[in-house]
Amino acid sequence: MRRLLIATATTAALLMSGSLAGSQTPSQDAVPPQSKINLNLEQRHIIKEIVKDLKVQKAPADTPVSIGAIVPQSVPLNPMPADISQKVPQVRSHTFFLAGDRIVLVSPNDKTIADVIE
Repeated sequence: MRRLLIATATTAALLMSGSLAGSQTPSQDAVPPQSKINLNLEQRHIIKEIVKDLKVQKAPADTPVSIGAIVPQSVPLNPMPADISQKVPQVRSHTFFLAGDRIVLVSPNDKTIADVIE
């Protein structure tokens, strides 16, 4: 009788702890931030092709390039070229900088990174 009682209590404890563990959400599987600009592949290509021919100073290597990050004041921001503004109107008011081989689009309102074109 005593063994049956211990076995029942152990089983109940295991079932309860399993249901609690299953209800927790893992914090490491967070979704990365989404782009603030909806650019298709063709628009990204247009921007890359035009910017690659420009003589633009690159940002320091330690500059953050994740979407939503605030751009440091030390990073020189470039106005969007007229060619890009005509062909991709949703980036007309944005500025950009180069970080390595990436083109980083910056929101004009709050100086945060709106998109990164690889």
